[in-house]
Amino acid sequence: MRVYLDNAATTPIAPEVIEVMIPVLTNDFGNPSSAHFYGRQTKALIETSRRTISKLLNCQASEIIFTSGGTEADNMALYSSVHQMGVKHIITSTIEHHAVGHTAEMIANAGEAKLSYVKINEKGVVDLVDLEKLLQSGEKTLVSLMHANNEISTLLPMKEVSMLCRKYDALFHSDTVQTMGHYTFDLKELDIDFITCAAHKIHGPKGIGFLYVNKNIKVEPLIHGGAQERGLRGGTENVYGIVGLAKAMELAFEDVLGHQKHVQSLKTYLLDNLKEAFPTVHFHGETDPEKSLYTVLNVCFPSTPKAGILLFTLDLKGVAVSGGSACSSGAIKGSHVLEGINADTTRPNVRFSFSRYTTKEEIDFALEQVKSVFEKTLV
Repeated sequence: MRVYLDNAATTPIAPEVIEVMIPVLTNDFGNPSSAHFYGRQTKALIETSRRTISKLLNCQASEIIFTSGGTEADNMALYSSVHQMGVKHIITSTIEHHAVGHTAEMIANAGEAKLSYVKINEKGVVDLVDLEKLLQSGEKTLVSLMHANNEISTLLPMKEVSMLCRKYDALFHSDTVQTMGHYTFDLKELDIDFITCAAHKIHGPKGIGFLYVNKNIKVEPLIHGGAQERGLRGGTENVYGIVGLAKAMELAFEDVLGHQKHVQSLKTYLLDNLKEAFPTVHFHGETDPEKSLYTVLNVCFPSTPKAGILLFTLDLKGVAVSGGSACSSGAIKGSHVLEGINADTTRPNVRFSFSRYTTKEEIDFALEQVKSVFEKTLV
């Protein structure tokens, strides 16, 4: 048996998504920029998909810009804010995804904007009092804080942050890659400037995502070329990816509460059983269901001589998990997120992440394998 519990890295494509993509791959080959029948046919697929997504998020179709994924969308939001909207101060945190963190650092190193890090506690919770202090700089500011941390699952109080940003006339960007499709977003109600999506996190194809841009602001293209995406993103569109993204979004939003109930029950079940099996186990980030992304559980296990090969050993036993963000795979340095919350990195840390397809039987199998790894090795 093999069990996949690394859904925060990527998810398997839903069969329904594959089903709608195949006809596009086989029949709809026209360039969307062409004026003839074949081009118009594929252009219609793109715009229908855009309208589908905008309805799900309660925004205008023109506010959705298709990108290659979350990283490009995050980069576009940050660079546009600085280069086109006059931002001179970026506020973020030390535990953001590198798509935001490294981009903000590059902008600051180039002397294009000042960079500040808001205080966070040991669970990764943003200090809103400190955030308000930073917002009082008087400079045009962008706040970029992710909706839920991809490694430790702590949720951001989006409405509170939005209200602070508006109070000080700051732009607000949130990386919602890990939460899109897992929570509802009413963008008529949530006052925010940018949010992002990557289809492969919600059982869609890789290489496609979008940036939501509030209609009240203007952005400049990150990728220059043709006039695609209303001149905001050059390059022939990934038509089959866009169609797959729209279908993945539809499936995710069909029963958000049902998926949440199912996945949260699995997370709670794993957490309770790990506490019973390992009395000294610790969980990074928030575990309160009201304050934590229900698809992610980051576990700090007891010390063991096998700590260095724990992930490899679990993989050999049929359990696929990770030690942190897949975007840092192969890096010598440990998790910047765990470092940012001053976590104990001398003990083995494992991220379990679930999807709507995960079953209790798979969790039981994973528990059995985890226990077997630690047998007679705890120190």
